[in-house]
Amino acid sequence: MRTDESVPDVIRRLVGEEHSLRGNPAERTRDQAAQLQRLRAVEVELDQCWDLLRQRRALRTAGGDPDVAAVRPANQVERYLQ
Repeated sequence: MRTDESVPDVIRRLVGEEHSLRGNPAERTRDQAAQLQRLRAVEVELDQCWDLLRQRRALRTAGGDPDVAAVRPANQVERYLQ
């Protein structure tokens, strides 16, 4: 995540990229393996962003400082139950 973007801005950017990567299967490039790898990376980064946003909102609601929230490791956020 870039530091000059807000969490919702990052989420919007990543969702757009995810939609583009999923796109029309007929339009996939020859390098599908690279596209699938990037799609997986985008999905993980989105999970991290949503987790960070939830942390910030919870801290704010509880009267804490939302700026102490931190991006959690991918292996942690990927194990959450939906």
